[in-house]
Amino acid sequence: MDPTIRKNIYSGQHVEIIQKQHQKTKELSQGIVKEILTNAAVHPRGIKVRLESGLVGRVQNIFD
Repeated sequence: MDPTIRKNIYSGQHVEIIQKQHQKTKELSQGIVKEILTNAAVHPRGIKVRLESGLVGRVQNIFD
């Protein structure tokens, strides 16, 4: 599933995100989506979410 399309992301989903401070190192963090922060239907760098752990970043991978 494409992580740049908002309708593909939902609360409770297991995803990998990249936090803003890790964009250069490309370090990814995994977690469960708590809240979707991007209002646009599509975002080229990934939909911004808040994980249950409190981390905020853009979705890079979606796990089903």
